[in-house]
Amino acid sequence: MILIKRAGDLAGWLEQQRVTGRSIGFVPTLGALHAGHISLIDISKKSTSLTVCSIFVNPTQFNDPTDFQKYPITLEQDIYQLERAGTDVLFLPEVNEMYPGGTEKLERYDLGELETILEGKFRPGHFQGVCQVMRRLLDIVRPDHLFMGQKDYQQCMVVRRLLELMGARTQLHPCPIIREADGLAMSSRNLRLTETERKNAPAIYRALVLLKEGGSVEQARKILEQADFRIDYVAIADAKTLMPVTAAGEGDSVALIAAFQGEIRLIDNMIL
Repeated sequence: MILIKRAGDLAGWLEQQRVTGRSIGFVPTLGALHAGHISLIDISKKSTSLTVCSIFVNPTQFNDPTDFQKYPITLEQDIYQLERAGTDVLFLPEVNEMYPGGTEKLERYDLGELETILEGKFRPGHFQGVCQVMRRLLDIVRPDHLFMGQKDYQQCMVVRRLLELMGARTQLHPCPIIREADGLAMSSRNLRLTETERKNAPAIYRALVLLKEGGSVEQARKILEQADFRIDYVAIADAKTLMPVTAAGEGDSVALIAAFQGEIRLIDNMIL
C-alpha cells in the first residue's frame, strides 16, 4: 500500500495510472476504521482495478466542536486494516493540505430541502462541511466509482447531489450497512460508548425492525426511551426524497433514527 500525504502527489500518481486504462475506486473515511469500512474496500477491489482510501477528520462537518475534538483516532490500527484488505493507496492529508486558505468563509452548495430536514435540521452546517471536503477529495482523486456506507443514508443523497452540481462522471455506490451480532450498526462512534451504553445501543435496531414489521413511530420511540435514548428523530420517509410519509408501505420508504446514548449520537436506518 502506498501512503501519500500531498494532494498534488496523489493527483499526479493517479493520472499516470489513469492513462493506462485503470479504473479508480474511492472510499473516503474519517478513520477509526471497522468492518463496515473494510467492506467498502472489498467491494471496490472487486469492482475496480485500483482502490484509494482517504483518512481525514474534516473539521468543517462537525457542527459540535466537542464532537470533533473527541473523535477517535486509531491511525496505526487503520493502516494495518487497510494493508490487510489490499488497499492500493491511502491518502492521509493534514488540514492545511485540504484547506490551504483556512476553513473560514468557504463555498456553499445548493442542497435544497436535504439541508433542512432530519440530519440537516439537527446538525446545521454539517452537510455544507461534507460537500466542502468531498468536493476537494473528488477533485484530487477523480474516481470512476465512489463507495459509501448506507448507514449515512442522507449523506449519500447529499453526495449524489454534489456530484450532480459538479457535473462529475463518478458513479456513487451506497453499500449495505454492516452490523454487529446484536444488530447495532458498526460506527466509529461506538468506540466511545460505555459498557452500559453499548448494552442499550441495539435498541435502535429493534426499533427499526419494529417499523419494518408495521409498527408505529410511537412504538419505536417507546423502545428507544426504555433504553435511555434521548431522541432527535424517528421518521418514515420517501426513500428517494426523504419527504415524510405516514406509514411504511406507501411506495419505497425508509425508516431513519437519530438518538443520543449518553453523549454519543447514533444514527441508523432501514429500507422498508
